[in-house]
Amino acid sequence: MPDERLPLGQTVVLGIQHVVAMFGATALAPILMGFDPNLAIFFSGVATLIFFVVTGGRVPSYLGSSFAFIAVVIAATGYAGSGPNPNIPVALGGIIAAGVVYTAIGIVVAAAGPGWIERVMPPAVTGAIVAAIGLNLAPIAVKGVSGSQTDIWIGLATVVAVGAVAVYAPGMARRLPILIGGAIAYLLHLVLANGLGLAKPIDFSGVAQAAWFGMPRFVAPVFEANAMWLIAPVAVVLVAENLGHVKAIGAMTGRSLDPYLGRAFIGDGVATMISGYGGGTGVTTYAENMGVMAVTRIYSTLVFVAAAIVALLLGLSPKFGALILTIPGPVIGGLSIVVFGLITATAGRIWVENGVDFSRARNLLTVGVAVVLGAGDLTIRIGSFTLGGIGTATFGAIIFYHLLRDDRAGEIATADGAAGRPVSR
Repeated sequence: MPDERLPLGQTVVLGIQHVVAMFGATALAPILMGFDPNLAIFFSGVATLIFFVVTGGRVPSYLGSSFAFIAVVIAATGYAGSGPNPNIPVALGGIIAAGVVYTAIGIVVAAAGPGWIERVMPPAVTGAIVAAIGLNLAPIAVKGVSGSQTDIWIGLATVVAVGAVAVYAPGMARRLPILIGGAIAYLLHLVLANGLGLAKPIDFSGVAQAAWFGMPRFVAPVFEANAMWLIAPVAVVLVAENLGHVKAIGAMTGRSLDPYLGRAFIGDGVATMISGYGGGTGVTTYAENMGVMAVTRIYSTLVFVAAAIVALLLGLSPKFGALILTIPGPVIGGLSIVVFGLITATAGRIWVENGVDFSRARNLLTVGVAVVLGAGDLTIRIGSFTLGGIGTATFGAIIFYHLLRDDRAGEIATADGAAGRPVSR
């Protein structure tokens, strides 16, 4: 249980296992935004320690890079999609703004309880926002594998490898599809490129030159209003993610963690701000680590302290960071297809698990409009204020849902004017 302790040796080994579980996603997210993955891993350790302290060690969770920031960071910085992002400071200002909003929500929840969140953002709305984010990212994933025909096939092979690991791998390995599938694709690219000359070879010179140990290269934020307005709404998604994770952990442990929900939001929000101040990504609780807990049935929060310390040590190794940066573009593109697809599919899971009734016009229209706004990346400009596709979909879903007060089930008119049959759950 969360408040119980294991012997030191077992705690360390289980902590390493949690680092392995989070590694694939936490390394991939910063690469997709042009951040330093080594710095992101370092701050994931810092964030997890902050979360532990703020929640009083009562909520078992690992905090890693959030994929919810990818689309808005790319939009705010104009990132081209490969190599270091030259406008990271602008993105950091927006990430800090999201952390401030997130922390403020946490303070309100700690004082008033979490019920109002579920009323403002019911499952129909949260699912629509999540789906909009996944579809907004789809062009980035496709672009990542479209350099050449060889890149396309390597990207598709990456997708197959990840899927095969997720479905057919034995035991704990099945919980690490991004890490193991990405490693398989990496080796395939190494053979085809460095061995057979069929693609751009992997350059290991940076790894050879990098030091084994050294301080990360921190980056200071720059606060620009447009970027902050664009990125700050992601806090709404982080709230939905953390809410689901805390409730899921409560179900697994048989203990309600709702009394700690406000503190969990505050811990995640403060961790996001501190990560942003140093050059790291926004952070969130990780489903991968929940999977490890479900398999091992060990929820001791001290295990996550051990995991955080391991992540800090990895973040202090430039050679380790240089190795991450050798991951080929088509492999990253293939992993992106899987991850962004899973983000989109998570919306369906939210709707199914919460019994969202799509025979109700209110639900159906809210989801349909929000998904199109996000996928089409509709940008609204009012003077110097700019709201990108994710923000438009987020606020649009919330506002539209609450404007449509008539919630009666009934027939929905089809595009040609005929009446369609009500959609069942």
